[in-house]
Order: sequence, then structure tokens, then C-alpha cells
Amino acid sequence: MLDAAARKLIDPPLNAIGKKLGASGVTADSVTLVGLGLGLIAALFIALGWVGAGLVALLASRLADGLDGAVARATQKTDFGGYLDIACDFLFYGAIPFAFVVMDPSANAVAGAWLLTSFYFNGTSFLGYAILAEKRGIETDAQGVKSLYYSNGLLEGTETIIFFVLLCLLPAYFAPIAWVFGALCFATATLRLIAARRVFTSLKEDQ
Repeated sequence: MLDAAARKLIDPPLNAIGKKLGASGVTADSVTLVGLGLGLIAALFIALGWVGAGLVALLASRLADGLDGAVARATQKTDFGGYLDIACDFLFYGAIPFAFVVMDPSANAVAGAWLLTSFYFNGTSFLGYAILAEKRGIETDAQGVKSLYYSNGLLEGTETIIFFVLLCLLPAYFAPIAWVFGALCFATATLRLIAARRVFTSLKEDQ
């Protein structure tokens, strides 16, 4: 829900940095992998109970996640680069909740399982929509120029990062926050399914 507005604020400085990185020979794929590495380090820190250090690594990871697209736009966008980016994002999104479960399984395990299940459902609805949109030739740049179709929803990347930051700031409240965010993820996926039925059914009727 907030991605489109966030892109307007962060894209100009990211694009400027991306041009400099691209001109120096840095590749978008390498930035993607650095972002994933930082994200997994953040998860490790959180699992060990070093939540403050985990937050720093998490924010650095998301900066890299924004920069890889900027580097790609300044150099060369590739289908594999977009695929690698989304795969690394989903691994990161799963690793952070899992880290909180490892940190305190007795308090966080059930809420963490609920949250990861909601991520699984939401991610599937997102990727399935992207596949059908590609098949139908539907395009959007509302969330920036991407390698695949980014359908909007109640919860998008910006909200997820805010959620992760909130978990790091309030780790003792992981369970209640996770229950609420998971419910919103289920709602997002359900609304996306309803929208997909409306959009793709109407396209079929128009043909």
C-alpha cells in the first residue's frame, strides 16, 4: 500500500548511487547477493539475541535491495537479475521471522508458524498474479520499474520492512505483532485473489 509513495522518495537518491556503482563496474546481481548476505547476518544476530545489531544489518540489507535495481537500471536489466532479486527477497522475508522463533521458541514458535504460513500464501498470490499478468501483457510501474508485475495490496515491501523494524525494536512483543501482521497478510492475499478473478475473467470475456 505504501510502496508507490515510498518509491517517489527513495528512487532519486538510489538511482544516483546506482549510476556511480554501475559506472565503477559493480553488477546488480552482486548487490543483490550482498543484500541477501546482510539479511541472513541480521537473522543470525537476531537468533543469537543481538537484536540491535540485527536491526543495523537488516537496514543495510534493505538498502542493498533497493540499490540492486538502481544499478540494473543504470547498466543492464536482465530476466535472471529480476528472478534472483525476488528469490533472495523471499528467503530474507522467511529468515527474519524464523530468527525470532529460534531466539525464543517457547514464546514465539506458534505465532512465527502463523506468520510464515501467511507469508507463504501471500507470496504465492503475488507470484501467481505476476505470471498471469505477464501472460496477458499487463504492465505497471507503480512500484517502480520491475522485471515482473508487482500487484499492489494492503501489505507490500515497505510495510514488511516497517514490521521487521518494529519487531527488532519490540522483540518481547513478537507474538502479538506477528499474529496481527499475519492476519493482514492473509487479508492481502485474499483480496489479491478476488482482484485476479475480476481482472483476468474480464480480460477473457473481452477477447
